[in-house]
Amino acid sequence: MKATLALEDGTCVEGKAFGAERDSLGEIVFCTSMTGYVEALTDPSYKGQILMLTYPLIGNYGVCRQDFESDGVKVEGFVVRELCRNPSNWRSEMTLDELLKEYNVPGVEGVDTRMLTKKIRIYGAMKAAIGIGDVEKEELIKKARSQPSISEINLVDKVCVKEPKRIDVGGKYEVFLIDCGVKNSIARQLLKREINLTVVPFNYEAEKIIEADPDGVFISNGPGDPARVLETINLIKKLFGKIPVAGICLGHQLSALALGAKTFKLKFGHHGSNQPVKDFETGRVFISSQNHNFAVDEKTLPKGLKVTQINLNDRTVEGLKHEDFPLITVQYHPEAGPGPHDTYFFFDDFLKILREF
Repeated sequence: MKATLALEDGTCVEGKAFGAERDSLGEIVFCTSMTGYVEALTDPSYKGQILMLTYPLIGNYGVCRQDFESDGVKVEGFVVRELCRNPSNWRSEMTLDELLKEYNVPGVEGVDTRMLTKKIRIYGAMKAAIGIGDVEKEELIKKARSQPSISEINLVDKVCVKEPKRIDVGGKYEVFLIDCGVKNSIARQLLKREINLTVVPFNYEAEKIIEADPDGVFISNGPGDPARVLETINLIKKLFGKIPVAGICLGHQLSALALGAKTFKLKFGHHGSNQPVKDFETGRVFISSQNHNFAVDEKTLPKGLKVTQINLNDRTVEGLKHEDFPLITVQYHPEAGPGPHDTYFFFDDFLKILREF
């Protein structure tokens, strides 16, 4: 069946449909990872977005549910150059086509992803629409343009837990994990370090956390514009200085906003497993896995909030640390699902703070 992808700038390309046979809207972004499409598709941070992969052949090792980063596919649509319909891998449980059908997500294959990626790099991430079957191109372009921007949509409440959930591994430390769209790999890395987790929604009451007197609080990744997540920003404000706090990705941005800094939207975001980051304390450069559209504005950082790491591609803030109370954050994904394992040490740094506080 035919599928059409339309962008808000008037670009319209035709390909073949796979996955769910339904139309879809979202902001189109590209990801440069060569592997890890299952993890990317199930990453809650992609909620509200149509994901396009730059690597040309996708689906060749099939789908294994053990690689899920959440309870299912979170993207609004999927765009690839060539879909492998006959995967070869002993772990594979289904094809990519079957996965998208199961979670009612449409896919488009056979389009020029290189051209589209270059367009997004030049003009920035755009609103987009996928139409399945025979569609009027002008109508599809209108649909792409008329949808709200990602900064106008509340996305976090669509991907977080609704009620507190406890994960007890008999660990030494108790941590509240603020779920803004947490990846499974983040929870796994914390549990490996003898940390028991109480996973709570993004709008949980700070007073209940303080009353429980945990050893620390961890703020997760998540989708959308951090400036919209006012409930979590206000929650974090009440924790500073009382309990050690760490944050990843959206959690990094929310922590900065809670201290009075500002965030801004990147032109096309960082989506991939090959972003170089420099650590100022060690001088080391490592490769990181990233998935975000917004960044912290370094010029607005308040006194006491120190930049510990930067992105060597565009000099954006990658790490923060407060000089007066226990707070550490990183913009990238140290749990790296998928991606390199260079940055697992962030969880060790958090564990060290829990021991010392």
